[in-house]
Amino acid sequence: MRRLTTLLVAVVTIAAVTAVTAGSASAKPRGFNGKIVTNSDNLGTGEEQVYTVDPDGTNEQLAYNNSEVGQWSPDGTRIVLVTQLGAPQLLLYNVDDGSSVYFGLPFDLYPDLALFCTVWSPDGARLACEGQGQTDPSLNGVYTLRSSDGGDLQRVTYEPNGDDCPSDYSPDGHRLVITRANDTTYALYTVKLDGSGLKQITPDGMDFNFCNGNWSQQRNDIVFSAHVPNGDYHSSVWVVHFNGAGLRQLPIAGPCGGPFSDPATYGCFNPVWSPDGRKIAIGRNQDDGQRDLYTVNADGSGLFQVTHTDDISEFNGDWGIHPLTP
Repeated sequence: MRRLTTLLVAVVTIAAVTAVTAGSASAKPRGFNGKIVTNSDNLGTGEEQVYTVDPDGTNEQLAYNNSEVGQWSPDGTRIVLVTQLGAPQLLLYNVDDGSSVYFGLPFDLYPDLALFCTVWSPDGARLACEGQGQTDPSLNGVYTLRSSDGGDLQRVTYEPNGDDCPSDYSPDGHRLVITRANDTTYALYTVKLDGSGLKQITPDGMDFNFCNGNWSQQRNDIVFSAHVPNGDYHSSVWVVHFNGAGLRQLPIAGPCGGPFSDPATYGCFNPVWSPDGRKIAIGRNQDDGQRDLYTVNADGSGLFQVTHTDDISEFNGDWGIHPLTP
């Protein structure tokens, strides 16, 4: 899903589609746990779809067909997603009225560059992108651009020998957490937006679900999914402080790999914090191919199954502050 050809960018709106203006880079929204948006596979039609659902499992609604999701906008009004029909495109889609808006990327500057831009800055003014050179690997790296029109493309990292993928901004908007994969490294890093201060925060030897890592607004902890090769290869959920300290596996009962693993599952994937930082949403992948969305408390307790749909397989997504269905 990450190996893209020519890509256009857009953003999904829930109310009205408006231009995003720059504001304070500090403070992601916090305190209200709204709707969860999730990637889904329709097992009947084979389509990739985007759904929204309330955290208690009610009001699951199809948002968009033939697409995969990025993040909720910080104000809870938009979702950035990628369509899968023809050349992949990022679009601004209004979930409430079904309207959509597209805008192009500056291919005149980098005509060989494919961009996957699905990570919002805390002020909503910019998107962070995984960039891949289609024929020129020197273009591989992380970029950012304006979310209003796709302009002001800025490069953050260079990785000609592999792939860098951003997964979240820090709460103050000054850093990104990225996954770096090359011939010698497969780890999470943090990096400042000017490319300086690149720091590895997870040890070598962990195998990651690529492009995952979600930064808590409250504790500067990053939650991610990975496995330590130990024979079962079940993915589990981990937390690490942004400076690399305090790495620990969350003791989630049953479905999440490691010593707590259920043999009937491949583990848990792509965890994201709730806006208030007290819960984590995760996807569980079972041997029969069925995936469902769960939540747990921040300490790994209180496992709760959000979705139970036999014909729809839900996995990674994002938890925003869009109001719940009354």
